[in-house]
Amino acid sequence: MRVAVISDVHGNRWALEAVLADVRGRAVDAILDLGDSLYGPLDPGGTAELFIAHGIAGVRGNEDRIVLEEPQPDDSATLRYTRSCLSAEQVAWLAALNRTRQWHGRLLCCHGTPERDDAYLLETLTKGQVLVATSAELAARLGGVRAAVVLCGHSHVPRAVALPGGRLIVNPGSVGLPAYRDDAPVPHAMEAGSPHARFALVERTEGGWRVEHVAVPYDWEAASRAAAANGRADWAEWLVTGRARARSGEAE
Repeated sequence: MRVAVISDVHGNRWALEAVLADVRGRAVDAILDLGDSLYGPLDPGGTAELFIAHGIAGVRGNEDRIVLEEPQPDDSATLRYTRSCLSAEQVAWLAALNRTRQWHGRLLCCHGTPERDDAYLLETLTKGQVLVATSAELAARLGGVRAAVVLCGHSHVPRAVALPGGRLIVNPGSVGLPAYRDDAPVPHAMEAGSPHARFALVERTEGGWRVEHVAVPYDWEAASRAAAANGRADWAEWLVTGRARARSGEAE
C-alpha cells in the first residue's frame, strides 16, 4: 500500500497542478485529500475541476463546510469570491464529501481531528506558541480511533508523530498555502518556512510505515499575483515566503 496524501489546497490550482505532475512519476495506489480544497482568493473553480477530473478521494475540511453554508451578510469577501467561482456540479462534488474516511481499514482520513474539522490534532497552542501535542493529548483527541495511521491536515505544517504502541499520525502539510495567521482559538501563526507545495507519501513496508514529505516547486509568483488581485495582500505574502509575519487583524 502506497498513497500520496495532500491537504489544504485552498484553491491554489498552480500548486495542485505541480503536485499532481510530481505524483504521476511515482507508483501510488491512490491520492487521498484531507480537505480545505477550494476556499481562497486564487482559482477555486479551476482547482475543483482538477479534483473531479482526477477522481481524488477526499474528506471535507472546515473551510469546505463554510463554503457550503447559507450565505450571510457578514461573510468575508474571500468567501463570497470562492462561492462565485464554483459551478453547481462543483458545489455538489464538495457537498458529497464526508467528514472522515477510512482507507482499506488501515488509514483514517480527517481534516482536523476525527471529531472536529476546525481543531488541530498534532499541535497545541499556548500563549501564542505552537507546540507538538503530547502523547496524552493525542490519545484524548483520537478517542476510540484505532486505525494504524491517522492522516490529518488543518495546520498546514508537515509532521509525522508516532504514538506508543506503533500508531502513526501524519500531516502532509499544505499544497496551496504554506503559512497563515489566525486569531482562533488564540492569535497564532503557522509556517512551513518556504513557498513550496507540500504533500506526503505514506507506504506500508515490511519494517513498518514509511513517510516521505515532499516539497514541490511551482509558480508561486502567479498564485501570489492572483491573491493580490483579489484583495488578499496577506495571502500574497504568505504564498511567496512560506512565512506569516505578525499583522493585526490577519486571519485565514
